[in-house]
Formats: sequence, structure tokens, C-alpha cells
Amino acid sequence: MSKFTKYVLLFILFGLLILIRFFENELFYDPYLEFFKNDYLYTDSPKVEVFKLTIYTVLRYAINTAISLAVLFVFFKDKSIIKFSGFIYIIAFVLLISGYMYFVLNPKQETYYLFFNLRRFLIQPIILILLLPAFYYHKLKK
Repeated sequence: MSKFTKYVLLFILFGLLILIRFFENELFYDPYLEFFKNDYLYTDSPKVEVFKLTIYTVLRYAINTAISLAVLFVFFKDKSIIKFSGFIYIIAFVLLISGYMYFVLNPKQETYYLFFNLRRFLIQPIILILLLPAFYYHKLKK
């Protein structure tokens, strides 16, 4: 793959991640988007449709994961990195969705900040932001 093609693909993939973030209100059901934009530490948790919220959160995580794995593949062209990253994404998903569901089903004001940060890992490509420099550093050390 030429450098030009690689950069175009990376631009498109990062553009997709940006578009998901930009159109999140239109694409996904998530009453917590507006809740966390306001002074959430002093208000009650919004009423949510738990099943619908879970489905849309899982969908968003899956889309972000697929794009993130594509970014890693274009950047490194190494299947072992993709396999390891896929494993990381699966383990992270199981742990994060468990905590997420606990906070959705048991909302408490004192845990909103922890819930806010845990939720970010599910709906934003933060794992990609962690993996890219880690694999790059590992590649430099080889």
C-alpha cells in the first residue's frame, strides 16, 4: 500500500470516528448525552429505556471498535496486532458494559463522575487513543 493510499484511508477512518461523534444525537439513543452536558452532579439521573440504551451503546461500541481496528490495520499492517487488539476490545467491553449496566440500573449522585468516565470508554474511541502509541512504541523498540 502506498503512503498516499495509507494516509487517505486513515483520513477517511478518522473522519468516520469524527462523524459518529458529531452526529451522536441523531444516530444513537442516549439521554446521558444531555445529562452530562449540564450540571449533572446536582440533578437526578434521567429516565431511560434500559434495553434501548443498552442496544445503542453496544452498537456504538461495535462501530467504534470496527473502525478502530481498521485504523490499527492500516497503520501497522500486522495481523497479530489486530488479534491482540480485538482481544483487548472484547475484554474491555465485558468489563465496561458490566459497570455501565450497574450504574444505569443503580443511579446514585455520588457515582455520577465514575459513571461518566466509564461511559466514555464505551462511546468514544479512547482505547484506540491508548493502543496507537503503545503499538507504535513497541514497533520502535523492535
